[in-house]
Amino acid sequence: MTPQSEAELAALIADARGPLAVQGGGTRGFSGTGDVLSAAGLGGVALYEPGALTLVAGAGTPVAEIEAALAAENQRLAFEPMDHRTLLGTTGTPTIGGVMAANVSGPRRIAVGAARDFALGVRFVDGSGRIVKNGGRVMKNVTGYDLVKLMCGSFGTLGVLTEVAMKVLPRPEIEASLVIDTRDAGQAVAALARGLGSPFEVTGAAFLPDRGAVVRIEGFDGSVAYRLGALEAALAGFGDIERLEAEASRTLWRGVRDVARFAERDGDVWRISVKPSDAPAIVTALPEESDYMLDWGGGLIWVLCAKGTDLRARIAPCAGHATLIRADAPTRARLGVFQPEAPALAALTNGVRARFDPRGVLNATSAQAA
Repeated sequence: MTPQSEAELAALIADARGPLAVQGGGTRGFSGTGDVLSAAGLGGVALYEPGALTLVAGAGTPVAEIEAALAAENQRLAFEPMDHRTLLGTTGTPTIGGVMAANVSGPRRIAVGAARDFALGVRFVDGSGRIVKNGGRVMKNVTGYDLVKLMCGSFGTLGVLTEVAMKVLPRPEIEASLVIDTRDAGQAVAALARGLGSPFEVTGAAFLPDRGAVVRIEGFDGSVAYRLGALEAALAGFGDIERLEAEASRTLWRGVRDVARFAERDGDVWRISVKPSDAPAIVTALPEESDYMLDWGGGLIWVLCAKGTDLRARIAPCAGHATLIRADAPTRARLGVFQPEAPALAALTNGVRARFDPRGVLNATSAQAA
């Protein structure tokens, strides 16, 4: 089912007699049980005011369409959303509703915030078929309950997004990166922490075990040149340093953003969110022959491991969240996609879901897994 209007979507949900599998562009490779309900028909940029740094678009609007409109005004989605097709080998078209529903945020999150931090307002249809509006179309809107943040990252379990209002930011004049030649995760995390703690406005901090620790700087040409030199001096003690200019830097960070390192390689893929200081210990605890990369200064660990591996059990001593991003259906059913919640938090989560989807029709499998 692909409704072409918000009213049609509301009617379909209200009349549903069984579970609905809510989808955006169908790029993530899995969804809930039941009839597929796609928001892809709810597209189009409804409002774009470059001077006010705001854009409003239907949930089914392709991310590429939004990025093209922003690029024409030298602006961008600063939170750098990942394109899952590279990692998962899926087809489909990433949509802004899917990005917000999953709170998809890339390497620049450490500097500017997550996708939800750029959401100003939303419209959605809840599990009873009611149309709900929250937030606004300007950055000063702070009235009412913050359902905007609640919807971002809910994976379609509370409602189906129909429209999103977002803050956008100017595109920087230039970017460049430094690659520190180290193969040790502990030393890499220390180098990334040094860069992030500096006054030089680092907008990317990753570690590729076969390449080294990488930090990115963006801005005006003269400013980038100065900060790059100063940061290079500050990081000199961690190893030899290579500079990546312009397109070479962009290519590297697209690969980090989309986890291209694991593309077309056999095995399960996990996404682990932890304190950056815990990353070296978790890397040590990984099964033999696993591969990994770090983002967000060590706060985000991507792991490729043998199929069926219960990675949560391997890293249990460390606090964090391990999400199973790529695996076959039996493994997802056995291990669950999302990190199990503590009983008190699970009770709160279930209470919120019961309020927005009392019949439990929206993405039922995702709700159970979470």
